[in-house]
Amino acid sequence: MIELLPILLPALAAGLLVLATHVPMGQQVLKRGIIFIDLAIAQIAALGAVLAATHHELAHLPLVQWWLPLLFALAGSGLIALLERHAKAELEALIGCLYVLSAVAAMLLLSGDPHGGEQLKQLLSGQILWTDWSSLLLPTLVTALLLALLWWRPSLLEGASFYPLFALMITIAVPMLGVYLVFASLIIPALAVARGSGVTALLGGYGVGLGGYLLGLIASAWWDLPSGAAIVMALAAVALLWRGLCGLLSQA
Repeated sequence: MIELLPILLPALAAGLLVLATHVPMGQQVLKRGIIFIDLAIAQIAALGAVLAATHHELAHLPLVQWWLPLLFALAGSGLIALLERHAKAELEALIGCLYVLSAVAAMLLLSGDPHGGEQLKQLLSGQILWTDWSSLLLPTLVTALLLALLWWRPSLLEGASFYPLFALMITIAVPMLGVYLVFASLIIPALAVARGSGVTALLGGYGVGLGGYLLGLIASAWWDLPSGAAIVMALAAVALLWRGLCGLLSQA
């Protein structure tokens, strides 16, 4: 286990960076009732990444692996914001349709690539154990700027500005963690503390997220399991434990 620390520590740092913004955003997602927005925006961003990887005329452009997925995510978030205004009753169903359509589009783009199956798997399951310290520089900068912005104006999470901020953080998170783990990081800690409120709930969400990532990475290293899947299962287990303990304490 000690020999794996140079691999596990950057992976844990990547998870903590994502949790820093996803826990408060997850609470906002539950409040708005748009549970599948994370899956949809993450998959739309992944579609942009697939387009950048499969079209050689785009591959040579500087930082295309970052700005093209961001453009896709911003477009998707703008569409969802428009749907929220004009089709609120069907919003969750429409978000689900966006997820399916973007996933199928990615499959079609990769259908002629002999390595397409592996690329699709990486986008969904992530490559968190491939994270190194240098690859965390840009995500750290963006996360710090966003947290400072939210500290200055917390109301940005309440209005329409939530959508572009959400798209930005999803675009940063998906290349590191993959679609499934990004969704789990957003929703599971928020669900665990959904009955609480204020700073206590926020800190509880961070605690659940940290516990899930620690246990998932340890289990992944100990039993040689896929890291993304192990962390998702660990997040769910820690969230259930948290809800159970909170229930017992409320009855005491």
